Amino acid sequence: MEKRDVVIIGGGPAGITFARKLKKLKPDVSITMFRPEPHSMVCCAIPYVIEGLIDASKVQKRDELVTDVGVDLIRHNVISVDFENKQVVDDVGETYLYETLFIATGASPVRPPISGAESSNVFTVKTGQDITGIIDRIENGAKRAIVIGAGAIGVEQAQAYQVRGIETWLIDMASHALPNMIDKDMSVPLHAALEGKGAHLAFNTQVEALETVGSSVRQVRLSNGDAIDLDPGKDFVCLAVGMKPDVDLFLDSDLTMTRDGIVVDSQMMTNIPDVYAAGDCCSFYSAIDKVEIGGKLATNAVPMAKIAASVLAGKGGELKGFYNGAATCVEDWRIASTGLTETVAVSRGIDTVCGYGETTTLFPMMPGAETLKVKIVASRKTQQIIGAQVLSKLSTTDKIDIITLAIQQSMSLKELSKLSYSAQPWQSSLPSRSAIVEACENALETLDIQEEPAQNAEAGECE
Repeated sequence: MEKRDVVIIGGGPAGITFARKLKKLKPDVSITMFRPEPHSMVCCAIPYVIEGLIDASKVQKRDELVTDVGVDLIRHNVISVDFENKQVVDDVGETYLYETLFIATGASPVRPPISGAESSNVFTVKTGQDITGIIDRIENGAKRAIVIGAGAIGVEQAQAYQVRGIETWLIDMASHALPNMIDKDMSVPLHAALEGKGAHLAFNTQVEALETVGSSVRQVRLSNGDAIDLDPGKDFVCLAVGMKPDVDLFLDSDLTMTRDGIVVDSQMMTNIPDVYAAGDCCSFYSAIDKVEIGGKLATNAVPMAKIAASVLAGKGGELKGFYNGAATCVEDWRIASTGLTETVAVSRGIDTVCGYGETTTLFPMMPGAETLKVKIVASRKTQQIIGAQVLSKLSTTDKIDIITLAIQQSMSLKELSKLSYSAQPWQSSLPSRSAIVEACENALETLDIQEEPAQNAEAGECE
């Protein structure tokens, strides 16, 4: 029976970040990490492996990220945890004692309760085995693929299949692509781009059945009456309908959890002493209204893990909540979002005002100048910015990060409309125009038409 200062369950972004940060702050601490998978994966680059743009080895993180800083990496599953006696048991029967436990078990793709969802030609997207299975189908003559779920993962998978010459359907219950990132009014050019490359789009549509022959799906039946035939020996289905926290290990324990995962406070502490958690296995809340919100992103896992390490090392720190800055690509469009969409904000009881800005990516007289669109979402009551969406043919992450910072600083429309910015013919629109500023001014103009702008607004739902 071995004893460690810290035991980590999980070797993804949260586990790696926590281990490296804690070792930096407390070099003498002894850490054991359990990670049964052969590799930790760079999941957001998986579509480019399937597309053939990069080799699969490029998305496999090096074990040396943790072993080089003195972490003991054990490639076994933890099968039981005894919080009272501070010990874990792995799948070969070894017991390890700990002073502190850090849970970073991540999340796995959801398989919806549809008959046929476990068939041999139905894939999810996360692991090396997933990559191999999909590529094998493609290289062995697949002509048709059905992608169920039009979030970022589904959209990226659909594009990868199209690049490989496969006829592709993209199906979602929502009214448009990327429903967790953007509002319907921002999706129009994206739908046109997908259809322009030959994708078949079916929104406001459910998959009613996956009809099988033997162990493979031969037909997909949709709620709109369509039935899509597949060659069960070659064609395939990709499930991209969401992620669920990997917390089955703790279901019969005293660990407080919600449907979205382990409940942690702003310092990543659970309800059990000396037990921390971070990343996709956790339930957390929006920084905007302090209400639980999904946020299974590496860009959330990393700061969560850093704070946990800092707190454990006695340095303090806290996370105010998720902002959920995220980005993806749809053909040659670049899309980014942050905070709450208008749709989500309204569903959470926030009365919103929105503004739009549209400029060009370069000076309009320059070759290659394209459209840049910005949508700003704000609280009508306080004028505080609570979200934004950006579409462009060039990078959007720089723009959305500026707006995320504005949200973090509780800036109002009026304050962000005074943004001081730079300009250069090859890098921006004209010196007289900023899409972010124009979006804020547009929202303020809407308020001027409908009501007086808030003066000394009372503390409201968006503080």
